Amino acid sequence: MTYRDALQSGELVLSNAGIEDAKNDAWLLLAMVCHIDHTFYYVHVDEELREEQAREYKSVIKKRAERVPLQYITGEQEFMGLTFHVNSNVLVPRQDTETLVEEALKIVRPGMHILDMCTGSGCILISVLKHVRDVMGLGSDVSKQALAVAKENARLNDVQAMFEWGNLFEQIDERFDVIMSNPPYIPSAVIPTLQTEVAQFEPVNALDGGSDGLDFYRKIVAEASDYLNENGYLLFEIGHDQGKEVSDMMIHAGYREVRVVKDLAGNDRVVCGHL
Repeated sequence: MTYRDALQSGELVLSNAGIEDAKNDAWLLLAMVCHIDHTFYYVHVDEELREEQAREYKSVIKKRAERVPLQYITGEQEFMGLTFHVNSNVLVPRQDTETLVEEALKIVRPGMHILDMCTGSGCILISVLKHVRDVMGLGSDVSKQALAVAKENARLNDVQAMFEWGNLFEQIDERFDVIMSNPPYIPSAVIPTLQTEVAQFEPVNALDGGSDGLDFYRKIVAEASDYLNENGYLLFEIGHDQGKEVSDMMIHAGYREVRVVKDLAGNDRVVCGHL
């Protein structure tokens, strides 16, 4: 099987499986398996793959055709210009979440102490720490497996961060200048209707926000003021239709200058305010 044959057959299999970006996914998997770039491909397009490469390529194409997320196969995802390792213990970082990081970067300054609650892969905390020096950062999560991924990503991106296991604030005994969170916010009944890659492969405990998707916001808003310094900020990623509910929660809890920020697609994506 030549490189050309492999790429064409991979694209055909993925296209027949209904993969939306079959051409791109087939290429990325070929590049991963064969450790090649586009220049190599076009120079050697009619040369034969090694037998073990052909076998591995067929295997990963099969996985992708079964709707295993591409990022779980390649093991990485780009976010805020950085590379993050991912596996099935964490959500795949999404561009939507960059809106939360961008809002945090307007607030976080050297010398601050920040908390990223429900840290998952650590992409939010690590991105902030990569952009602002001399910040003390803590990431917390109820999943020990997710924390292992976050610690690996901190090493990968050469940032100093602490990570602690715990269910929301139960293990937290410090105060912070900024608390950030991208908590589970999908209503339970909606999860089975999501894209197969999400519904069947991403960790449900990182998706399920209870019957109306707001369980974690209620809990965090109710307790966060006990862990924030004076004038401390609370920032959330939210679902596209949750802006009013979450902002109302924060206003009723005493937060000031509460605002809803839209993402690049024009959807409500972040709610933030301060004490």
